[in-house]
Amino acid sequence: MSATFHFRGACGLRIVCFSASEHVILGTPYQVHVSAAKAAVDATSAVLAVEEGPHGVRSNVIAPGPIAGTEGENRLTPKGRDGQNYWPIPTGRKGNSKDVANAAVFLFSDAASFISGQVLVVDGASEHLRGPLLPYPSSVIDPASTNHLIKARM
Repeated sequence: MSATFHFRGACGLRIVCFSASEHVILGTPYQVHVSAAKAAVDATSAVLAVEEGPHGVRSNVIAPGPIAGTEGENRLTPKGRDGQNYWPIPTGRKGNSKDVANAAVFLFSDAASFISGQVLVVDGASEHLRGPLLPYPSSVIDPASTNHLIKARM
């Protein structure tokens, strides 16, 4: 990122990073490595917003929730009885790549000119359910008890 900062005053540099809402907010079992990395992304973006804001830089994060057809959704979303991925989403549908792209377009636009240092969660309000994706604590005490819920890739 430092290589781009010589442009910061001239064009109002905008930085959009990607994180993941469920990893940072919920503390997903078996994802400590991802949770730590995503928390670092969120913190880095916030620091850039504060340090570089006076130079016209805006830095934000998009944290997608369940996005249909992605590897994360296929691997980490619990499966229902029918074998399909199950995730309770208040809006009634999984997101798609266009939902995430629209959030990025917004953050890069002048409509977001006073938004900086924020994490924009794009998840159909599913973060507000605050429930674990896997049965807890049985998934931690006996991981084998949840094998039928997870599509493993080895």
